[in-house]
Amino acid sequence: MKRILFFSILGSLLVMGGCKPGKQSKSFSLPYEKYVLGNGLEVVLHEDASDPIVAVAIQYHVGSNREKPGKTGFAHFFEHMLFQRSENLKRNAFFNKIDDLGGSFNGGTWKDGTIYYETVPNDALEKILWMESDRMGFFINTVTQEGLEREIDVVINEKRQGVDNRPYGFTDDVIHRALYPQGHPYSWTVIGDIADLQGATVDDVKEFYHHYYAPNNATLVIAGNFNKEETKQWVEKYFGEIASRENVEKLQVQIPALDKEIRLFHEDKFANMPELSLLYPAPEMYNKDAYALDILVKLLSGGKKAPLYKEIVDKQKLAPSIRMYNNSMEIAGEISLTVRAFPGKSLNDVYAAIQKGMEDFEQAGINPEDLQRIKNMSETQFYQGISSVMSKAFQIASANVFGGTPDKVVYEIDMMNAVTAEEVMQAYQTYIKGKPCVITSFVPAGQTGLILAESTIAAVKEEKLESQSLKSEAGAIRDDDYERTPSQFDRSIEPPFGTLSGISLPEIWKSSLANGVRVYGIEQNELPLVYFGVSIPAGSVSEADGKAGLANLTAQLLREGTKNKTPEEFEDAVKNLGASLQIFARQTNTIISGNCLAKNVPALAALIKETLTEPRWDEKEFERLKQQNLARLEENKAQPSVIASNAFNRLLLGDNAFAAPIIGKAETLNNITIDDVKDFYAAYYGPENSSLLIAGDYSRQDTERAFAVLADNWKGITNQPVVLPALPEAIPGGKLYFVDYPGAKQSVIMIGKRSINRLSPDYYPAEIANYKLGDGAGSDLFRVLRLERGYTYGAYSYFNSSKYYGLFTAGSSVQTSVTENAIEIFRDLISNYGNNFTDENLETTRNALLRKQSGEYETIGSLLRILQNIVITGLPEDYMKQEEAILKNISTKQIKDIIAREMNFDDMIIVVVGDAKTQLPALKDTGFGAPILTSQE
Repeated sequence: MKRILFFSILGSLLVMGGCKPGKQSKSFSLPYEKYVLGNGLEVVLHEDASDPIVAVAIQYHVGSNREKPGKTGFAHFFEHMLFQRSENLKRNAFFNKIDDLGGSFNGGTWKDGTIYYETVPNDALEKILWMESDRMGFFINTVTQEGLEREIDVVINEKRQGVDNRPYGFTDDVIHRALYPQGHPYSWTVIGDIADLQGATVDDVKEFYHHYYAPNNATLVIAGNFNKEETKQWVEKYFGEIASRENVEKLQVQIPALDKEIRLFHEDKFANMPELSLLYPAPEMYNKDAYALDILVKLLSGGKKAPLYKEIVDKQKLAPSIRMYNNSMEIAGEISLTVRAFPGKSLNDVYAAIQKGMEDFEQAGINPEDLQRIKNMSETQFYQGISSVMSKAFQIASANVFGGTPDKVVYEIDMMNAVTAEEVMQAYQTYIKGKPCVITSFVPAGQTGLILAESTIAAVKEEKLESQSLKSEAGAIRDDDYERTPSQFDRSIEPPFGTLSGISLPEIWKSSLANGVRVYGIEQNELPLVYFGVSIPAGSVSEADGKAGLANLTAQLLREGTKNKTPEEFEDAVKNLGASLQIFARQTNTIISGNCLAKNVPALAALIKETLTEPRWDEKEFERLKQQNLARLEENKAQPSVIASNAFNRLLLGDNAFAAPIIGKAETLNNITIDDVKDFYAAYYGPENSSLLIAGDYSRQDTERAFAVLADNWKGITNQPVVLPALPEAIPGGKLYFVDYPGAKQSVIMIGKRSINRLSPDYYPAEIANYKLGDGAGSDLFRVLRLERGYTYGAYSYFNSSKYYGLFTAGSSVQTSVTENAIEIFRDLISNYGNNFTDENLETTRNALLRKQSGEYETIGSLLRILQNIVITGLPEDYMKQEEAILKNISTKQIKDIIAREMNFDDMIIVVVGDAKTQLPALKDTGFGAPILTSQE
C-alpha cells in the first residue's frame, strides 16, 4: 500500500486581527509508504534527504494498561530489560554501541504504548535494524536472574528520582487510584509500586515478552535519508523470519464514571506550597469531543484573558500560575487542572476561585477570535512537532498504532480546525459543569489547615530509609549460556557500515541594521518556520549591589504589554500570529526569543519593535511578577537538584552574579522597585552591541525588510559599560560539603572544580577528553554507577563553560543508602581516568564525535545555537571546521595532559544534598575530612 500525505493546512487557518502574511503560504508534504510483512509487522517508510541521518522507531502496542494488579510498573520495567542483551548483542550493547556510532537512542513507556528509537548517521541503518530485530525476536533466552535484579534496582532509583524524592511526587498515584475503579488499566502509575517491582521474576518477563513483544503487535518506522529498496530488503532479512504470535486482544473503551466528588489530602514533607489538583473523566483519543476539550482547556486557563487565570492569578492573587490540559488516551481520557498556590493560601479559597472562573466562562461565552487564536497556535505547533526525522517517526508510529494509519496525523489537524464554539461549550457542559471529579490537596507537613474542606487522608506508600537495599549484587553481571534460537543466517555477524552521505556545513549570512544591530542568519527551507533571537547586552552582571534579579524582572516586564497595548492585548497579538515570544535575562545579556510561521515574521518583528521602544511598565504586572518569582524561589528550596547546583556554583564561583540564580534572592527581589526596572532599561537596552540571529525559512533580503522597523525606531539609548564580577581565588579541593534535605530517598552528588572558559583553545580538547568518562550512556560513570551497580538512573560529567569562566562537573542522584559507596566510585574513576586512557579510547572517541556531526545541523533550533555560539559566545565563524580539525589531529598525550590539568580529582570539591541524619556519620570516614554543613543560600 503506497500513500501520500499532502498537508495543505495553511490555507485553512485564518489569521485574525487584520494580520496579513508577509510571505506566500506554501503547503507541505510528508510522503510515506506503508506495507506489512508476512508476520504482521507493519512498516512505514518516510524518505527525507535533508541531512545524512536516519531515525528508526519501533512502537509496541503495549503499555502499563496491560499490566496485572500486583505487577504494576512491569511494562516500563520490561522496556529497561530490552536494553540489557540479546542472543547476538553483548550485554549493554545499545548503551555502548549507539553513542560510538555517533547516534542517540532511548526508549519510553506510557499507559498505552512502548517505543524504542535511534537516530544515527545513515550508513549505520543496517546495524540498527540488526540490533532492533535481535531484541524483538532473539531476546528472551538471554534473561538471567542477575540481570533482572540489576534492572529492578535501576528502575526503583528512577522512581525515587521522579516520584519519591520530589515535592508533589505522589499526586499522580493518589489521584489516579481514586479516579479509576480498582483493576482499571489506568488505575496505577506507569512507574508502578516499589514492592511490585521488587517481586518481578524471570517467569514474569518471559510471559510478558511472549504475549506482547511480537511483530504483529508492533509498527516499525524508518524516517530520513536512506535507499528505499535496499532498506526494504534489510527489513525483510532481519525482521521477516521472526514468528508472529497470537493477536493481542484490543482493549475496550473504559471511561470511569464517578457518582460523587472525591476529596483527598496528603501532607508532603518536601513541599513548601499548597497544591490543589482536579481530575475529571474525559473521552478517549480520536473521539470528536476530545478535540473540543483540547480547545476548552486553553480557553479556560491559557493566558491572561482566560477566566481561571483572571480569577485565580489576576484578581484574587492566590497563585503565580495555573496548569490545565486534556489528556486523551486509548481507552479513556482525563481533564487535569492544577493550582500550586502561594505559601499559606487556603485551598478552599483556590477551589472557590475555580468555581467562580467557571461561572464567568459560562456567562461570557466563547469569543470566535479566541477560538481562532488557539487554532492558529496549533498550526505552528504542528510544524514544530515534525521538525526532525525522529519527531516525524514518532508522529507516524503513534498515528499508525492507535489510529490504524499514518493518515491520522492529518486527521488530528483537520478535527481541531473543524471544532466550533458550540461544540466547545457542549464539551464543557458534558464533562466539567457540575460533574464529579477527584480533588487532591497536597500541603506542606504540619499545614493541614490549608487543605480543601471535607477531604480525607490519602493512602501513600512511602519508602522508609532504613529499609532501602539493593536487589542485586554489585559488579558486572555474569552472562550464563543460553539456548540459541534458529535463524536463516548467521546473526552473530554485525553488518558493515553502508555509504555515508556527505555532510554540508550550514552557510551563514551576515548583515546589519541601520542602527548598528548585527544580523546573522542561516536559511533552511524544509519547513515554513522561523526561529530568531535578539541579544541585548543587559544581563545580571550589570545589576547594582542588593538588586539581584533586576535583569530578569526587567526582561519579564517588557513582555507585559506596550504603550499602546495592554498586557492582555499584547498576548493576543502574539497568539493571533500563532507565534511564541519570550524575553529572558542571562548573566551577560537578555534574549528576546521567538518562533512563528515564515509568513508572520513581519508582524512579529513589529511587535518586537513595540516591546523594545514603547514599554508599558505596568505596575500591576510588576507586582505579579515579583510575587511569581518569590514563589519560584520557594519552590526551588524543595528541589534537591536545584539546591545542589546553587551550592556548587556558590562555592566555586563566589557570591556574585556568575554564581547567583538569575531570578535573584528573596531579600533582593523585595528591594527592587519599578523605578529600578526603568533605570536598568535606560542604561542597557540600546542597540549598541546588540544582535539579531535568525534561522529557518527566511532569506537575508526578507530579514532586512522585516526588521527594518527595528532600525527605524530602536535608537537613542547608549549602553553603559558592563563591569564583570571578579572571581575569587579558587577554594582548595578535597573537601566535602553537605546540605541537609531531611528524609531524602536519594542523595544528589556534584563533584567538580573551576575550569577553562568557552573561548580557551583547550575547551574543545577538554570536551573530547570527557567523552569516555561521562558524556552519555556509553561512558565510564554511567556504566559503573548504573549498569554495574544499580545505584542510580544515570551518571554523567561535563564542562559547563561560558565566555568568562568554566566548571567541570560530575554528578548523579543515587540511592541514599549507597551515598558513601558512590562517592568512592566517582573518586576512583576520575582519579585513574588519565592513567587508564588509551590510544584505542581516543580512536573510539574520535570516530564517535566525527560521526555525530551528521545530525548536528538538522533542526532550526540547532542552527540558531550555532549562531549563538558565534555572536554571543564569541567563537570564530568557522569554529565548527576548527573543532573538526582538532578532533582529527589530537593525540593521546594531549588528552592525558588535559585530563591532568582540568580533571584532577585532588582539585575538586564534593557537594552532597541528602538526609544528614543517616548519611553524615558514614561520610566522615571517606577521607575528605569532616563534612562541612552548608546552607541552601
